Amino acid sequence: MQSTLSKPLRFSGCGLHSGLTSLITLCPAPANYGIRFVRTDQPPECAVVSATWEMVESSALCTKIMNHAGVSVSTVEHVLAALAGCGIHNARIEIDGQEAPILDGSSRPFALEILRNGIECFDAPLTVLRILREVTFQSGSAWAKLSPYSEPWISFHIDFEDSAIGIQQKSLTLSNGSFIRELCNSRTFCRSKDVDAMRANGLALGGTLENAVVFDGDSVLSPGGLRHKDEAVRHKMLDAIGDLCLAGGPIIGHYTGHCAGHAITNGLLRALFEDKRAYEWVKCDADLYRILPGFNTSLAELPLVA
Repeated sequence: MQSTLSKPLRFSGCGLHSGLTSLITLCPAPANYGIRFVRTDQPPECAVVSATWEMVESSALCTKIMNHAGVSVSTVEHVLAALAGCGIHNARIEIDGQEAPILDGSSRPFALEILRNGIECFDAPLTVLRILREVTFQSGSAWAKLSPYSEPWISFHIDFEDSAIGIQQKSLTLSNGSFIRELCNSRTFCRSKDVDAMRANGLALGGTLENAVVFDGDSVLSPGGLRHKDEAVRHKMLDAIGDLCLAGGPIIGHYTGHCAGHAITNGLLRALFEDKRAYEWVKCDADLYRILPGFNTSLAELPLVA
């Protein structure tokens, strides 16, 4: 069955890169609606931006989607990860600006309100994307792949010269609340030496030590330190889940990322859908539904971390 939100949920805050404040409202939507952003500051005829892989526009350090009228929404990955991790298949996301608010830098604020207010289910068939053969996308030394697997699974590996990050790797199932327990509160991160360069290029204008983890060599500059010892790789996994949400349905398969970012994951989806032999859309039966992200998830699963 498909699902949506039980009521509208409102959030306000500045965008990580633009520094501009926006109001975003996650609204219930009917079955088969999918996930769509609606720019309330734009004329109705060009306001809708579908959250699908074809709409992704090349952008640095975040995922930006744009419709054919040139209307865009950026930094959508955290809210999409929350929807996917909570098992939400249909949502109308109203936003009055060009960038989603960063909030605390993770998906936790979105997931908290979704679980706190409940989820509405429809008696409508859900289709899932089953991976049939391995597909890989690579750019330089970074790559990602999707492989056949019996359940939704994710693995990630990162390697940074800053000793506070270093080499980190993690692998886990996405079934039965794993996203909520393991990943949703992991924050976006950057290196101190990169901040000035990003701002010189018009990025990270809304970044602070409160909404991003900032690393400097062997030090963590953000107050309170890390939420997880391996928070960096967990956040990369969170980002990948948000980007994979753009496939249009839950994925039954194993995603593996090596030093991958948003562009790599979108390139992987494009490569996947170019190969008709690599996937199939299947109707979700009761057994399959039980292993999907969001099934058997409750507020009690949410990490008790501020």
